[in-house]
Amino acid sequence: MVKSTLTILLLLVALSGHVAMSRAAIDPVEVGVDEHLGGYVPLDLNFYAESGDTVQLADLMKMPTVLVLVYYTCPGICSPLLNGVAEVLEKMNAEPGKDYEVITISFDTRDKPSVAGKKKVNYLKSFKRPFPDDAWRFLTGDSLSIARITDAVGFRYKRQGNDFTHPGLITVLAPDGKISRYLYGITFLPFDLKMALVEASQGRTGPTISKLLMYCFSYDPAGRKYALNIVHIGGAVILALLAIFVSYVLMTTRVRHKTAR
Repeated sequence: MVKSTLTILLLLVALSGHVAMSRAAIDPVEVGVDEHLGGYVPLDLNFYAESGDTVQLADLMKMPTVLVLVYYTCPGICSPLLNGVAEVLEKMNAEPGKDYEVITISFDTRDKPSVAGKKKVNYLKSFKRPFPDDAWRFLTGDSLSIARITDAVGFRYKRQGNDFTHPGLITVLAPDGKISRYLYGITFLPFDLKMALVEASQGRTGPTISKLLMYCFSYDPAGRKYALNIVHIGGAVILALLAIFVSYVLMTTRVRHKTAR
């Protein structure tokens, strides 16, 4: 019994180690998020507005801001992410342009203001209630500004052919550029976003929300979409089963010792 138990344990440990190595091989370290809660986004950065004019973040950020990093030709989660942002803004009990604003920035230097402008028109039209034109900006930029904003947020992405591997999330900023909250995934709860905006308005930071969503999904270059990462889930399941099995063995061993007495 003891030998078989040890054998099974060793097999589970070896398998979990194999999963971990496979995970490291599949997921490049260049992609992900290094959270910089309490850090600051440089407000002296210049980007291109939808009209093509140069704008500075300092002139746009006058209130708590939802920052969305995407690229406008993305075949994966960028559009669902923007849809999720629009949906939560529609449901949230807060007034755009007064309580908060949204800034979407493309991290692809190939994206031009004309494409950003079309995106903006489409999303503003999707709202059932009036949404001020200046309350959601769609920006593009040069490589230097993009590198500085992504580095400040800790947003790490990698080119895959004509596309990019990148995480899916939004970042909530205080008016002075302070990073207040990260919310992961492509759908968001109105309460979570509202609380993050309140915290940002007070200059406070908060814990990460729904980071597991980013952990469980990865980009599939062949399928040109984000898919459930079986390696990540498999590793978590194996570790959970290992913990349950060890607990079961310990419990049964104790019961047998008590019975033997």
